[in-house]
Amino acid sequence: MSFTKAADLLRLADMATARFEGVSLQEIAEEFGCDHRTAQRMTRAFEATFPQAEVMDDADRRRRWRLPRCDPRWLQAQGIRDSELAALDMAVKRAERDGAPDDAKRLRGLRDRLLAAMPSSQARRTEADAEALLEAQGFASRPGPRVETNARLLGVLTEALRAPFTVKVSYTSADGRTSERLLEPYGLLLGIRRYLVARPVGGDDKMRRFRLDRIGEAQITGNSFARDPTFDLTRFSAQAFGSFHSPAEYGPVVWRFSPKAAPVARAFVFHPSQEMADEPDGSLIVRFDASGYLEMAWHLYQWGDDVEVLAPKALRDMVAAHRRADFPALP
Repeated sequence: MSFTKAADLLRLADMATARFEGVSLQEIAEEFGCDHRTAQRMTRAFEATFPQAEVMDDADRRRRWRLPRCDPRWLQAQGIRDSELAALDMAVKRAERDGAPDDAKRLRGLRDRLLAAMPSSQARRTEADAEALLEAQGFASRPGPRVETNARLLGVLTEALRAPFTVKVSYTSADGRTSERLLEPYGLLLGIRRYLVARPVGGDDKMRRFRLDRIGEAQITGNSFARDPTFDLTRFSAQAFGSFHSPAEYGPVVWRFSPKAAPVARAFVFHPSQEMADEPDGSLIVRFDASGYLEMAWHLYQWGDDVEVLAPKALRDMVAAHRRADFPALP
């Protein structure tokens, strides 16, 4: 057996141990970039190498392979925390987003080995807590300039999100007035500016966004609350182009990129709901629903006169005087 095949079998063993329901042929094919037949050959080699492996069918009648935990060395990993596991998951997502699939694959391998090194009950609890923490924090971070956030404040909010507990904050609004707010925190939006997504206690029951740089103090009250099971942070954040959301601005957005800019624009994900259409002249039409004209204008400026706003009119008027033709490169 070659070193590569041996390494693949060890990686498969990590996956079969770390995943409580075992690993399927489809997951093997996706992980190793192989076809269904090669994945089948790998499972036969896996069964021969690890006779203690369990083979079972799940509720959808898909065959799964699982490796029981019986090595006492796995007890050494009891100190792994949910926040550390969530950080690994976040690193995987960043690597995938930034075009580093090899790094993402190695990080997933490290994650599986850490889980495989823990007793089943603790690993299951840690993974569930990490998943909840990752979901609460969201994943909308972007590289580049950003406003620095108070590390202590982030620590308080993260702890409140994990519990969850209500928080009392001192908040300065856009008009400069400071007031005390009692909030039920639901998540964080990370970008150039960071926002806390929260529901004010005793308010109109609607979710609000609070800029972290305007929160002076934050204190956990110790009073827990029941999360709204119908709230989806990803869907909520998609109402905005960036971090800022305005119900008054929310609606259809249509941009046309010039034939020169179209190949570059086609590689961008401007918004999760975007739809792209090629025009006969080689230009590209991009459509999505969102709000936040100012953040859109900041982004559109980078494209000079190679992008035209077709809708909405308010955004078109906002950028009309700032389109220019002397930028030496596209974003």
